[in-house]
This record gives sequence, structure tokens and C-alpha cells, in this order.
Amino acid sequence: MKNTTTLKFALCALAVTTTGLWAQVVQPVLVQPPLQNVAQLSASGSVEVQQDLLSIMMSTTRDGADAASVQNQLKEALDAALAEAKKSAQPGLMDVRTGNFSLYPRYNKDGKINGWQGRTELVLEGKDFPRITSTAGKIQTLTLGNVGFALSREQRARVEGEAQAQAIESFKARAGEIARSFGFGSYTLREVAINANDQGPIRPRMLAMEAKSTMSDSAIPVEAGKSTVVVNVSGSVQMK
Repeated sequence: MKNTTTLKFALCALAVTTTGLWAQVVQPVLVQPPLQNVAQLSASGSVEVQQDLLSIMMSTTRDGADAASVQNQLKEALDAALAEAKKSAQPGLMDVRTGNFSLYPRYNKDGKINGWQGRTELVLEGKDFPRITSTAGKIQTLTLGNVGFALSREQRARVEGEAQAQAIESFKARAGEIARSFGFGSYTLREVAINANDQGPIRPRMLAMEAKSTMSDSAIPVEAGKSTVVVNVSGSVQMK
């Protein structure tokens, strides 16, 4: 009798488990109704601004028969340049950092090493143009590589805020116009994406050849350009 009761209990448990699995398998999938009266659109805002960040890259190359000798020559040139640059360094106004430092073998026509070449770089970057250009003019162990202009983080953030406000207002106006054109009285925002970029050239100016013959303690003449910061707003609205 006990064995029969146990068997019945096991069969009931199996039936319940099987029923639960079947319920999970046959549960209907809800199908979302197709979207209706939804419009997708985009708008943009732009602000032109003066580039306020100057970057000057200076460099030198050395070559010789011995790798250690070339490396020491590069180090001496860089150390002297750093010592001069740090006299005028100030965070934000003129930051000083080293660039690439490379050393590689030179091969003859037989594929054998017959010497070594190396290059080192120093970068002066900041918002104080006169401070940076005058410092570059005082450095005698490196020559001018190139000059580039860009927007500082603070300038970019400020301008992006203005461009974003323009883009959002333009998006709202266009959404309302589209809704009215289709005979609707209003709309609600469904989704939106915002991204920003600047379309102004960094404008590197290759002044190395001129600088090699005119390097002195006087400031190097530079002139910044302008960048156009663009913010794009795209998304969809529900017309109603």
C-alpha cells in the first residue's frame, strides 16, 4: 500500500512539472503593434569660435656608429630643451611634455647594420601664445617641427552648450512644423540622440625649414584660425 501511494505521488509531481513546462512553451508572444504617426528628423546648431590652444612641436635627430652615443646625444639635447622650457612652464598657460623618442639601426646595401639614427621631440602647449612662442625661440638644441591650433576643453564646452541650445530649438521647431504639415496639432518626443564635433582645421603650419635658419631668442610669429563647433540632434516624435 505504501509503495502504491509513493508511486501515485511521483506521478502527480511529474504531471505538475510537465504541465508547468508545457505552459512555458506555449505561452504566446506579445506582438507590438506597428508604429503609426511617427516622424524621424534631425537638426543642427553651429557656432564659430577662435581657436585658443597653441601646440608647438620641436625635435632633433642624431646619427652615429654607436647606439649608446646617439642616445646620449639625444638625451643631452632634450635635457637642455626641457631645462629652458620649464623656466616658463605654467599649467594651462604653457604645459611642457616630451614627444616621441626613437632609436633605430641604419642598414647598408648588404643588410648589415652600419650605424644608428635617433629622434627626440618636445611639445609646448597652452593658451598663452606669447609665452609659448618666446620659449620656443629660446630653445637652441631643438628645431621647430610644426605649429598647430585647436580649441581648449573649456572653450569647446562653452561653445558646445551654445550650439546644442540652437540644435534643440531647431529640432523642436521642425518637429512642430512637420506635425502641423501632416494635420496633427502637437507631438511628443519618443527618442533623441545628441552628438557634437568641430569642423575647424587644426591647421598645422610647417615652419621647420624657416625656423632652422632664423631661430633666435625672439618669439616665433603665429596666427590662430577658427573652428566651427557643430551639434547634431536626431530622433523621432509621435505626432498626435
